[in-house]
Amino acid sequence: MKTFIPKDKDINRKTYLIDATGKTLGRLATRVASLLIGKGKACFARDMIVGDQVIVINCEKVHVTGNKKEDKIYKHFTGYASGLRTYTFEDLMARKPTEIIMRAVSRMLPKTRIGDVMLTRLRVYSGPAYRNQAQKPISIEV
Repeated sequence: MKTFIPKDKDINRKTYLIDATGKTLGRLATRVASLLIGKGKACFARDMIVGDQVIVINCEKVHVTGNKKEDKIYKHFTGYASGLRTYTFEDLMARKPTEIIMRAVSRMLPKTRIGDVMLTRLRVYSGPAYRNQAQKPISIEV
């Protein structure tokens, strides 16, 4: 039996729409990462990009469990001396709510060039409006 290597014509890419209203951050991020990687597809290959495009809307309405709102710390280094900036979950949610989901999903993707390309296929919007209606996204529940 030979190993099946999918070609571009074998890969059927779709666009999924996920509403993050009331969803837990970790469970949402694992589902999004699984769709981006393409793990549920029959033509899955680890060394190819076979995943789908994902659009997440209402990201400011995602919630976390426990005391993570006050305790969870996000770090960012500016590149200058003593340039380490730290933000709590609440601060980052008020400033840039899309960054929370982008960081959670990016840490679940492969740490290679393929993972970088997978992350470009993720679109996160803070409100209910999004610009990707032309792709005819399929709405799914997490």
